[in-house]
Amino acid sequence: MRWGLLWFALAALVFLGWLVYLLSPVLMPFLIGALLAYLGDPLADRLEAWRMPRTAAVSIVFVVMGLILIGGGVLLVPLLEAQVAALAHALPDYLKWMNANVLPWLQTRLGVDPRYLDFNALVGMISQHWQQAGGVAARLADTLSRSGVTLLGWLANLVLIPVVTFYLLRDWDRLVAYIGETLPGHMQPTAAALAREVDDVLGAFLRGQLLVMLALGAVYAIGLWFAGLKVGVLIGVIAGLLSFVPYLGFALGIVSALLAMFFQTYDLVSLWPVLLVFGIGQILESAVFTPLLVGDRIGLHPVAVIFAVLAGGQLFGFIGVLLGLPAAAVLAVFLRHLHQRYRGSAFYRGEHEDADA
Repeated sequence: MRWGLLWFALAALVFLGWLVYLLSPVLMPFLIGALLAYLGDPLADRLEAWRMPRTAAVSIVFVVMGLILIGGGVLLVPLLEAQVAALAHALPDYLKWMNANVLPWLQTRLGVDPRYLDFNALVGMISQHWQQAGGVAARLADTLSRSGVTLLGWLANLVLIPVVTFYLLRDWDRLVAYIGETLPGHMQPTAAALAREVDDVLGAFLRGQLLVMLALGAVYAIGLWFAGLKVGVLIGVIAGLLSFVPYLGFALGIVSALLAMFFQTYDLVSLWPVLLVFGIGQILESAVFTPLLVGDRIGLHPVAVIFAVLAGGQLFGFIGVLLGLPAAAVLAVFLRHLHQRYRGSAFYRGEHEDADA
């Protein structure tokens, strides 16, 4: 019976993966809605514990989350757009400097064929098209307005996200209870224990890691801005958002910031504030942010995290990137449970060998 249940679970998992693959083009608003509902459910439960009706508690949480998202977009999008335009405007000067200094050094010291590093072509292309970096939002709106189908798709997704979020948030506890009641009685204690552990892991990842990303992005952006880097806010925000993959945000952020600062000043001494900012960010992440906001409940090795993100992207595209790490965290819970069962089994203890002897 246990082997039959195991094969059934594996078949259901394969079917679910196949279904996600087929439905990935339309899953985005439902995944975002489910994520927002999961993030907001603890606050709604706390308000409900204060004798507030569930619908009123959900409405308050829904409005607060909406104001935070809209306010963040209003503040960040114009700022990041200006930074992208400034970066695109400065790139031709960077490439001209590389063409005058780096390329001759590479030819002299390493024998690099200049045909493989055509900086002049890049300078011409960027000089011709850098203006297109400005007004991204305006051009995106213009493009969408010219394509009725694309515009309707975007509008449908935007409308679906708050609708899905509100109804999932309102009925979250009932959905969880309904799923638990559908399981056989003898499985419910084990399923409840696994569900609590999965909730701890997902909560640590989704809520904790999101706060770590925001905190790191703020530290990097503010620090690079104080260091005088013109595109520091853009690099800091990107580095913070990519920090959910171990070392990726730090590596891309520090390399990008060092290059941008050097091309801005052409002075090696000016690089030390960048190194200081990222050093402080790493110390805060390892000593403050991660222990305080995430803890050690996820239990995923950094290599497993990187593999989960890459594998999810390879199998399911952008949807897979979003689902890869949470799915890996949940899978780690089940693998730990199976490992504990295996360690307690008669096969592991060798009792079957004693019986045969």
